[in-house]
Amino acid sequence: MPMALQLVDLPIDHFRLLGVSPAADAEAILRALQIRLDKPPEEGFTEEVLLQRAELLRRSSDLLTDQVLRQEYENALLQGAIGLELSSIREVAGLILLWEAEMSYEAFKLACKALKPPQAPALGSGREADLTLVAALSCSAAAIQEQEQRHYEAAGRLLQEGLQLLQRMGKLPDQRQKLEEDLEALTPYRILDLVSRDLGDQISHKEGLRLLENFVSKRGGLEGRRAAKYSGGFSQKEFEVFFQQIRKFLTVQEQVDLFIRWQRLGSADAGFLGAIALVAAGFSCRKPERIQEARNHLKSLNLEGVDPWPLLGCMDLLLADVQKAQEKFLNSPDEELKAWLDNYPGDSLAAICDYCRDWLRRDVLPGYRDVEVELVDLEAWFADRDVQNYIEQQEQQGPRGIAKASFSFLSSLTAKPEASSLIDDDNSFEEDSFQNVFDSSGNQQVETGSEILDSKEFRRNLLVRRLGFIYQFQIHILSLIRENIQALKNIVWKKSSLVPLVLVGGTFLGFILLRPRLPLENTFDEIYFPEGEKSLIDSEISQQPDVELSLRLAMEQEALFKNADKVDKETLGLDKLGLDPLTVEKPSEEEILGLLEAWLAGKASILLGGKSEILPKVARGELVKRVQEERSKDKALGESQIINASITSIKLVSRTPKRIEVKAKLVYKDQRNNSSGEIISQTSIPSLKVTYILGREKDLWQLVDYISGS
Repeated sequence: MPMALQLVDLPIDHFRLLGVSPAADAEAILRALQIRLDKPPEEGFTEEVLLQRAELLRRSSDLLTDQVLRQEYENALLQGAIGLELSSIREVAGLILLWEAEMSYEAFKLACKALKPPQAPALGSGREADLTLVAALSCSAAAIQEQEQRHYEAAGRLLQEGLQLLQRMGKLPDQRQKLEEDLEALTPYRILDLVSRDLGDQISHKEGLRLLENFVSKRGGLEGRRAAKYSGGFSQKEFEVFFQQIRKFLTVQEQVDLFIRWQRLGSADAGFLGAIALVAAGFSCRKPERIQEARNHLKSLNLEGVDPWPLLGCMDLLLADVQKAQEKFLNSPDEELKAWLDNYPGDSLAAICDYCRDWLRRDVLPGYRDVEVELVDLEAWFADRDVQNYIEQQEQQGPRGIAKASFSFLSSLTAKPEASSLIDDDNSFEEDSFQNVFDSSGNQQVETGSEILDSKEFRRNLLVRRLGFIYQFQIHILSLIRENIQALKNIVWKKSSLVPLVLVGGTFLGFILLRPRLPLENTFDEIYFPEGEKSLIDSEISQQPDVELSLRLAMEQEALFKNADKVDKETLGLDKLGLDPLTVEKPSEEEILGLLEAWLAGKASILLGGKSEILPKVARGELVKRVQEERSKDKALGESQIINASITSIKLVSRTPKRIEVKAKLVYKDQRNNSSGEIISQTSIPSLKVTYILGREKDLWQLVDYISGS
């Protein structure tokens, strides 16, 4: 007695199996049938299964072209009927049609099931070969579909499952190699998918880290020493872009661990990034021992093309060793940096602090999942108890440029301290710094381990602290003036009778601020400074900022924002720039430089709150729109930017009739202010590298894109 045939359900209807719309008429159905019959798959299926495929297509066509049968079928579909029943003999042909209908995931799963016992076909049979082939093809297609939906890890799991199946079957080496290549190419996307998930999904996160380590190892470290032999594609430039995306999903400690491990395997770039990550960990968590570790780590590296001296100087500053920090900056071979330091409008300590803040904000703190980049506050760093305790322990091995009593001097380099905090800091200085200074004979002594600072060194430290207090007080008063400068103007003009009162008040304010010493400080002079050395104090105090000059600058800045339209032409000098479009076929370096300077000036004008007629002429619409959108965001926040950028050099990289690439070096400064003219943040970069891309459309050369830091 013959065995009854088993039935197989396919999750597809007759319309989709043929590839026609449910609204298709008989003529369209017959035309689709003929096309499908004329173009069978060419991937290597057996003749028997292709004939079964043709038979299934004809059956579907016959049903849909018969009005009665079609009506009954459509009614069944409306009542919830799903799928088609096939005999097991035609199962493989049905899976091929399922794959052709782009239902690859379903085809792959059903093929895998059919290849497993007890329903597995006989080894070496045509059915086994056809099932294995349809499994391989549908696996590859299903992975592509998952990628298109950005389900990269799901795509990777499908490819792994397909590879395991082909390895078990021992067939189709070409298909197996293709799946392996697809899986390799998918690796970076899987990593991004896994590490970007919520940290609560630790299993996925750890799997992403494991894949990342394997990926970097196969490429030969961050430098990509074996990238050419690696089959995963991805040029070094593409890898660097990818890695920047990955970093922001990793915690600072994860990056420290990864970079140190990669450095031990021979990656110098990883060693440098490890030092930066240690600084980020130390500064964000107020752990100066991590800064010391980063400093030692960076000194041990042999980095070509990297100037480590300013970075080491910043680390020395964070460890309160000003003398070493200054020495490091002086050791730098970067002439532009030295010129910036020489021209800085303040003393060397202020310049180093400014450089350190900018370095932390731009190069150190960004790029970590658990580190928030906020306004870098050096005073908060030095005011932290853990930081102070660590520095005190280090001081026992020798004197530092910034003693504990001098931490608040750095507040003169930060934004707007409160008056009450200044007075409290000064009182705390008296309590902390003047205890046990004198021995029983009246000699001045400050013990630091086995060494004693001489009286001149001690007086110098004391003087720096006093000057810091005076400077802080000046800055505080200036901030109050800037907050209320418009109100003062209104009072003066509307109430002319109050002019004498304002003048008297200003005179009194100037007397207080410009007076060399407060009464309390006179008392200190009499106690701590011998007669004849007051000239040292007077000369130091005379170098403090001129309050009258500072007040005038504040008023000029206020006028700058109130007259932005006028500033657009006069201050930025746009009326002196050539407004003619650049249309020559081969522009010279001078003409390219002029276009770039016009771009910088026009951009600065808009971000300040003014207008620019030249910007649309020198830059493509997308760049202009980007600048205008940035200005709109600032305006909504009641803010504006003052940007001063000047190009010091340009170098032509490549030139074609339609494209020019140049590398430029800029001296860059910016300042963000609120509606009252208060400084919210400011940046100063002595040497900023930017790559500019110019494009030519018709006869007009315009800026197409730019990449900062390259």
